[in-house]
Amino acid sequence: MTKRRAPKIPQPDADSDATAAIEAERAAALLAAVSRQFDKLGASPLDPGLYLVSTPIGNLSDISIRALSVLASADRVYCEDTRHSRKLFSAFDMGRKLETYHDFSGEADRERILDALREGKAVALISDAGTPLIADPGYKLVRDAVAEGIRVFPVPGASAILSALVASGLPTDRFFFGGFLPPKEGARLEALETMRAVPGTLVFYETPSRIGAALAAIETVYPDRMVAVARELTKLHETIAKGTARELAAAFEIEPPQGEIVLLIAPGEAAAATEADVEIALRAALKTATLKEAVEDVSKGLGVARKLAYNLALKIKGEAS
Repeated sequence: MTKRRAPKIPQPDADSDATAAIEAERAAALLAAVSRQFDKLGASPLDPGLYLVSTPIGNLSDISIRALSVLASADRVYCEDTRHSRKLFSAFDMGRKLETYHDFSGEADRERILDALREGKAVALISDAGTPLIADPGYKLVRDAVAEGIRVFPVPGASAILSALVASGLPTDRFFFGGFLPPKEGARLEALETMRAVPGTLVFYETPSRIGAALAAIETVYPDRMVAVARELTKLHETIAKGTARELAAAFEIEPPQGEIVLLIAPGEAAAATEADVEIALRAALKTATLKEAVEDVSKGLGVARKLAYNLALKIKGEAS
């Protein structure tokens, strides 16, 4: 007869309690450090000038301490849509007046902001999400401020472009941001064709209603290149899909993507440098470098044999003597 054992009564996990206590202590220390940093930033008034403040593209926790301090301390804050931006300010208990500056703002609106800057005010500009001026309004305002010698302060932070780029698995050493592709098919194909020689990853914004047409155009122009579609970055339903344009189009026919989209296209294979390319590069390099340095730099930079570069460099030197 097998003797039954009494059921085991769960006992408090001392290790779990200790871990929870340590984590709570660390969280409290972190919050205290953040509070001290915020107080330190807010202790001195902002210098006069225009502050371009980056705001979260989704997750509100991505706001920076400096951004919060500037938005709390600025004499005026301008945004694209007060209803949208008020959600951010409410989340951090900043009840302050917001004014609008958007795509439809004219010269009179811009002049009103410049007047405040001329008076020595600290003015903050934000967009609905991300970094101001990147496919968002503000360029003319910054242009005029710089022309008048008014200081412009970038307050960096979230950017859908950079977030998509670094998470896509595509090359990040060089990239070109093309805004939104043209809505009409012919113009879209032409735009992609003109970017064929760009030696870096191509990055665009796109809408869910046009992503299918965009992928069809990419399949026509760049059928063999890898493509990434990043959507709802930093939000609950964040996804990054990668494949050829044909593969992604087929997948999206089954489940169309929703939300804000960043579209990325891998760079094409670089064309091999010709002898003429090497000679042009050497002539430029030899104006400021020794023969040895010029040969080394050009052969590495263009990926050509050192002997070819050396012989061409001797030829160029011989012409000059």
